[in-house]
Amino acid sequence: MVRSFSLDDLKIVIFYTGKVIISVGLIMLIPFFVGLAFAEWPAAVDFLFSVALTLSVGYILLIIGKTDKIPKLFHSMLVAAISWLVAMVLSGVPYYLSGHMASFLDACYDTMSGYTTTGLYMIRDLDHVSIALNTWRHVITYTGGQGIVVLALTFLITPTSGAYKMMVGEGKDEHLQPNVRNTAVLIWKISLIYLVIGTLALTIAAYFGGIKSVMAFMNGLWIFMSAWSTGGFAPYSQNILYYHNLAFIVITMIISILGSFNFAFHNAIWTGNRKEALENIEVRSFVITLTITSIIAIAALAHQKVYTSVLSLFTNVFYQMVSAHTTTGSSSIYSVTFAKEWDHLSMSAIILAMAIGGSAASTAGGFKGLRMGIIFKGLIHEVKKVLFPEQAVVSTKIHHIRDIVLDDSIVKNAALIMIFYVFTYMLGAIVNTACGFPFIESLFESVSAASNTGLSCGITNYTNPALMKIVAIFQMWAGRLEFTAVFVLFGSIIMLIFGKRNIAK
Repeated sequence: MVRSFSLDDLKIVIFYTGKVIISVGLIMLIPFFVGLAFAEWPAAVDFLFSVALTLSVGYILLIIGKTDKIPKLFHSMLVAAISWLVAMVLSGVPYYLSGHMASFLDACYDTMSGYTTTGLYMIRDLDHVSIALNTWRHVITYTGGQGIVVLALTFLITPTSGAYKMMVGEGKDEHLQPNVRNTAVLIWKISLIYLVIGTLALTIAAYFGGIKSVMAFMNGLWIFMSAWSTGGFAPYSQNILYYHNLAFIVITMIISILGSFNFAFHNAIWTGNRKEALENIEVRSFVITLTITSIIAIAALAHQKVYTSVLSLFTNVFYQMVSAHTTTGSSSIYSVTFAKEWDHLSMSAIILAMAIGGSAASTAGGFKGLRMGIIFKGLIHEVKKVLFPEQAVVSTKIHHIRDIVLDDSIVKNAALIMIFYVFTYMLGAIVNTACGFPFIESLFESVSAASNTGLSCGITNYTNPALMKIVAIFQMWAGRLEFTAVFVLFGSIIMLIFGKRNIAK
């Protein structure tokens, strides 16, 4: 059964996209006030203009699409896909006005990287960026980790039966409370509590590491927002290496791991279900795959005597593996070190860690540990069916907040999403290789973009061809939304171009 794509459908998409864009305009006030506080008048003017532009676009969309109809899943998918693109463009305006971007495409690249919590960047002279712009870089990472649709649900969208579908469209399949707004508020409550604790810890570490006064707080705040959102941005080009601070490495590692687990897991632990930490399939999958990939990388680099002490293996290898597996992208080594000192085996280990990623419905990207666990359990299930008598009833369960009985549809869906990720990883690798880079390094950078990790082996640069940048933007966007919303958007466009007015529900 199909239905036509009507004017009412278009109005719903436009109206709710407007809501999301208004929320983006409101959070843009944060760097504006930071610019005023630090007397960065040019930056403050840039953000004031950008706020006015973004809010104007949002209100125009509300007027054009004014409707009282409830969004269905189809509408929600389109809202998620479109609003992220519109937010990317509008959020790139203060970047471009700052004078630190070679082109507006680069500004869009950085904002998409921020919202998708990737952490790759094209910004020039990062070490001399204004405090206001650095705040904006990290705010959009923090906001993107929670989800810009979740932000709109929290403050601007009245709870309806269609609101939950909007979270699903953004890849946030969380139903922590009976009311979807309460669920969105709980997600932000969890994040803000961690924000206070994490920022305090990092501020103390920064202060005793030699950064004084208010800048210790700003660095602590920025790095927390980046680590918790598994975003990888940092205020300096050397990333975490800049601080030369073991406390920073340990604290950001802990924050990254916590940020890579989904909000339902945090809620379960907070409400007293401590056993979830031991029984959850994503936690088990993370521990197993992190252990395997880390052993491979550490063994390879220790054998080559690239790092000769336990401390250097911890800070220079294990930290990168945690950063990769949580898709954080923070780095305690120079980016070119991967290409110049890590061999193909250790590079392959970190590529695999990035590809797998963190937890479903978290701030992390990649395949997700849940899908890895589902496919592994699915394989065991198939083996059992062959080994057991034909009349035996074989049932396989996984535990993810609750016990879930695996069926063929769950396993197939997990495998299908993983296939899409692999295709996207290879797409970027082929394009990067065609642009003149070695394949292993091209694959590294491609997986980093599509899994929303942000580690770089030195390829990503504002001098890259436009094609590489556009493909990477697509990879970050599609990977963050986990493809479904993107496919719905592309399918709708194709149908409209060819004059087909029927779109599947």
